[in-house]
Amino acid sequence: MNKTYFINQSTSITLIIIVSLIFTFLGIYYSKKYPGLNNYLTANRNIGFFSLTNSLVASALGAWILFGPPSAATWGGIGAVIGYALGTAFPMILLIFLGKKIRNEFPKGSTLIEFMRKKFGKSLFKLILFMSIFYMSIFLCAEITAVALLINFISGTKLWITALVVLLSTLTYTLYGGLKASIFTDNIQMIVMAILLVISISYLISFTDNQFSFSFINEKNSYLLSSNYIPNYTSGLTFFIAVAATNLFHQGNWQRVYAAKDYQTLKKSLIFSFFIIIPIIFFMGFSGLVAISLDPKISPDLAFFSLLLKDQTELLSLIVMILGLTLTISTVDTLINAISSLIVVDGSATFNLTKKINNLKLSKYIIIILSIIIFFIASKGFSILYLFLLADLFCCAFVLTVFYSFYNKALNEKIAYISISVGLIAGFLLFPSPDFSKSLLVGILIPKEIFPPIVSQSLLFLSFMVATFLPITIFKIKKN
Repeated sequence: MNKTYFINQSTSITLIIIVSLIFTFLGIYYSKKYPGLNNYLTANRNIGFFSLTNSLVASALGAWILFGPPSAATWGGIGAVIGYALGTAFPMILLIFLGKKIRNEFPKGSTLIEFMRKKFGKSLFKLILFMSIFYMSIFLCAEITAVALLINFISGTKLWITALVVLLSTLTYTLYGGLKASIFTDNIQMIVMAILLVISISYLISFTDNQFSFSFINEKNSYLLSSNYIPNYTSGLTFFIAVAATNLFHQGNWQRVYAAKDYQTLKKSLIFSFFIIIPIIFFMGFSGLVAISLDPKISPDLAFFSLLLKDQTELLSLIVMILGLTLTISTVDTLINAISSLIVVDGSATFNLTKKINNLKLSKYIIIILSIIIFFIASKGFSILYLFLLADLFCCAFVLTVFYSFYNKALNEKIAYISISVGLIAGFLLFPSPDFSKSLLVGILIPKEIFPPIVSQSLLFLSFMVATFLPITIFKIKKN
């Protein structure tokens, strides 16, 4: 039996190509006026409030917001919604303080790794560099896979078609124009996203027969809002810690810290971004609470779409497609340029390259090879949630050590290595297997029955908590 799709494939493919080509043309046309490595890496350090705010928000909100927060809400309750929203936005507040520190001490820099290279020896900064690139590569996979699955769900378009068009178009203008092109297109993308989100939100609020409310959720699934529902706490803290930690290692954010024309502009943009991001993520998560209350059998990943597209409206389907493509492209160009900038700036020190090698060209070759791998993964529709969580665990083990070093000169490379290693090992021991039923420590090395149920049922939460906070004990031990 053939599945009925919301729109036909030819319309879908045409829309994918048109949207992608528009941003490609805009990015190339604009960046032609701004050549040079400074524009490629830091947009010549003269970005104003409006552009910087739009770019920070557009880069933070990828296609994952259509899947992640609604899906998490279906089992994590209101806690997951709040944790996701705060975790996505909170790095903006931290960057107000960390950004000031790094701009003052390293005014001509363009990456976080440069600062770490100055602070630590030649081995630890390489570990931080590889971890950052690994995390952002997983993020790239997630974004391309998400939009490919979204368009396949709406129109049946093969995954590889969406993945190929989006990657090719974004690579073309981003590798040509760098950060300058990325920030310019972010402005256009943010306007498009804002319009489409307002339309989507208005539709859901107006045409769901008062079902889009706390009272309806409380009537159907009161446990999702209950203070006695343990996942409201564990999932909320897990998502807050994981998302906040990973975003602090996002080189795209650090490029924008340096791109601001002055610190006051940066501070104001970060504050505004914080207050823009929270309600958007909260709304997306809230849609998951409503969806599971309407239909307990709904697929968590499709929670948002089950509400918005339940009447199979072609116009809304087109809006969702354009929204998904815009969200993806705005995030992908940021990630591509972020990875490229790390290789340009830190490649020579990492790989002991000679000065004759052009790091910019090298970075573009590496990005293209990386994109081929990402295309293969996205075209197969593999689930990468587990790998994404693993990348989050890496970031959590690094986060306190790396950023504590900003303010503590006594934290040397040896202490940093030990603290990160302890956090990683302990986190891995508790990190759940792909079916989330056991971990290396709980269920493999030691029988699961020995542990209380709260441990075996909260492995993901415990692994993130341990990986994040155990390194603090190393600081205290070494201090004493």
